[in-house]
Amino acid sequence: MNAVTVIGLGPMGQAMAGAYLDKGYEVTVWNRTAARADELVARGARRAGSVEAALTANTLVVLSLIDYDAADAVLAQAPPAALAGRTFVNLTSDTPDRARRAAAWLAERGAVQITGGVQVPPPGIGTPGAMTYYSGPKDVIEAHRAALEVLTGIDHLGEDPGLAALYYQIGIDMFWTALTGYLHGQAVAEANGISAAEFLPRAVKTMDVRYFLEFYAPRITAGHHEGDVERVSMGVASMEHVLRTTQAAKVDDSLPSAVLELFRRGVAAGHGGQSLTSLIGVLKRR
Repeated sequence: MNAVTVIGLGPMGQAMAGAYLDKGYEVTVWNRTAARADELVARGARRAGSVEAALTANTLVVLSLIDYDAADAVLAQAPPAALAGRTFVNLTSDTPDRARRAAAWLAERGAVQITGGVQVPPPGIGTPGAMTYYSGPKDVIEAHRAALEVLTGIDHLGEDPGLAALYYQIGIDMFWTALTGYLHGQAVAEANGISAAEFLPRAVKTMDVRYFLEFYAPRITAGHHEGDVERVSMGVASMEHVLRTTQAAKVDDSLPSAVLELFRRGVAAGHGGQSLTSLIGVLKRR
């Protein structure tokens, strides 16, 4: 029988447990606040009375917690024997090093960790095109492929358990930075009487940067940073205009000021005539 345990019933854990129920899986759930399992239990899930009971119910365990401190605290509630022989699909967000340490800790207790980084929000679980970064033993991932694909597609990055966390955090870095840029732009727009609805189609066009990513990636790989299309010095002038526009609107200017400072550091480092991509070297030097 297809069976799985889901530990952690925030929005993501709820969506995952629900997806398994929809596919006819026998689902055992546990959450620190037991009431969060009520709706899932009403749909047929089994509520475990303890972490140990949740772990021993099934050999496949999905962890969806806020961070690895929370995961460590939960797993510490069970005796080592409850961990042995189990596969943990750890979809908890944290750093690559924490993922590696958790995998080693579980291995010492006879368990295996598959690290995952989900690439969709909770409503995307179980939908076509959804994807999760995974890293860890390929044979273990293949053994549980059917269960993993109930949730999302699989992008296996390699055996290193930290890789999925690394790729995930890089993506989150880009995600929050981009959305913060949108919110800053919208704040300036509203200060000038432009509503979010009015600005939306222009924002969508501006945020579609796929062309630039596909243009820059081969150049970065080749170490080609010539300023034949744009230059860091152009970025300085452009961001100075953005900063003055922001200040005129009486909107917080810390975000564009930070970007302008990075561009100015690039010029000071001798990259003024080079492409924006040359700033990677500046960023790597902190």
